Amino acid sequence: MSEELTRLGGQVLAGRVSRREFLARAGALGVTAAAAATLLGSHAQAQAPVRGGHLKAGMQGGESTNVLDPALNLSQVPYAFCRQWGEFLVRVQRDGTLQNRIAEEVTASADAKTWTMKIRDGVEFHNGKTVTAEDVVATIERHADEKSQSGALGVLKSITGVKADGKNVVVTLTDPDADFPYLMADYHLVIQPNGGRDDPNAGISAGPYKVSVFEPGVRAGGERFANFWDADNLGYADQVEIIVINDPTARTAALQGGQVHMINRVEPKIVDLVKRVPGVRIENISGRGFYPFNMFCDTAPFDNNDLRLALKLAMDREEMLDKILRGYGTVGNDYPINKAYPLYPEGIEQRAFDPEKAAELYKKSGHSGPIVLRTSEVAFPGAVDAAQLYQQSAAKAGIAIEVKREPGDGYWSEVWNKQPFSLSYWGGRATQNQMYSTAYLSNADWNDTRFKRPDFDRMVLAARGELDTEKRKAIYRDLAVIMRDEGGLIVPFFNDYIDAVNDKVQGWKGHPEGELMDGYALAECWLTA
Repeated sequence: MSEELTRLGGQVLAGRVSRREFLARAGALGVTAAAAATLLGSHAQAQAPVRGGHLKAGMQGGESTNVLDPALNLSQVPYAFCRQWGEFLVRVQRDGTLQNRIAEEVTASADAKTWTMKIRDGVEFHNGKTVTAEDVVATIERHADEKSQSGALGVLKSITGVKADGKNVVVTLTDPDADFPYLMADYHLVIQPNGGRDDPNAGISAGPYKVSVFEPGVRAGGERFANFWDADNLGYADQVEIIVINDPTARTAALQGGQVHMINRVEPKIVDLVKRVPGVRIENISGRGFYPFNMFCDTAPFDNNDLRLALKLAMDREEMLDKILRGYGTVGNDYPINKAYPLYPEGIEQRAFDPEKAAELYKKSGHSGPIVLRTSEVAFPGAVDAAQLYQQSAAKAGIAIEVKREPGDGYWSEVWNKQPFSLSYWGGRATQNQMYSTAYLSNADWNDTRFKRPDFDRMVLAARGELDTEKRKAIYRDLAVIMRDEGGLIVPFFNDYIDAVNDKVQGWKGHPEGELMDGYALAECWLTA
């Protein structure tokens, strides 16, 4: 009984169970209201952050090709690790608003074409140097340079000038952009000394942890930075470590055996089993993430829109959601936006499985022979099963899919964005415009469907600068329709983020921006005895 109430008390403090529900459950267990309230109060007191210890995460998404340069962050391990050692200008909070970090204040001109960011005093890099406006300018300039190959390049294309003015960084844009501050939260834009130009792989920034070990594809760790500017809110453990465990079974076993305190990417098919493991709890939250099937629109046979439509109609999305995600998500509609985004495009017809129409379009396309689809267990939980399930549904339309299973190590460097038909994942972005700018503008480095339409580009730029909410929403709807009907994106579903956590870990609050609390779990959580 005590264990049950303790668990419920934690859920009350995490906002998943109401106080009324807690007291009702306590009454059902024979505990008086006064005793239950006392227990809840004690539990709340125990939730105060505790410093010390070595907090470990077992993560899928690490490769031997990973580097520390944040410009080249691709998969989950470098993404989460940069949250430990890196610091940013701003951060997207759980309610979708922005929290100022190195940028103490962000203001715009009346036309939203000039933005001024005041740099916070007293923020120190791990090398002892104070963060300056010049460091921020150099960071933005490096990531905006095509030679950097930065994943943030697409969202920085509109910058025409950036300069330091005392403590301020002044950015000028080609066109108005009401969402510009959100672009500065991009996870590639870690602020580094001189922008990282001297050594982008040095792993030096101003985050809560200093890099102490980095073995690509094996582990990454940090020790608490004594001079971290926001130590009251981040960085409670003495040490943090990410252990790369790409195999889902081994990852779960490591959590169960106590080798790690938290894991990402719990496969939906084993969630109920994990829930029964003593001392372990499941933490899941919905957000903007989705698991796409990407087709290169500029590569045969996918340069034929009849074929692309046939492949979209040959997918049974409801079956896919039920059998692959076990309901931990929502059905997709072949554009990268769901209801988690503001100004979501309402009223677009949901695409349904239609093997007869798919067969008709496939015949019209003139293609014959197997279509190779590449997948890997690291693409997303259940990705191999998803590819095989799709193979079965496509066969009902007379479309032969050849599933090629690729090794996990190297998938993100050798398959994703390089092979013409493959499975992937996107964590979503803070705004619709950022999502479209990062992945679907013609000149975006991460345009992993090779969808290139000048008119589409112009619409994205128009939405970016449109300050009238209704007009902006209308543009977003048009963008979604174009993506749905002509793009190279198949979106079977938007996924929940499903993590599993040892009960010794406290301070957990799920984040709709990404798994493991948007990568901040190691920095925001703490260990109890």
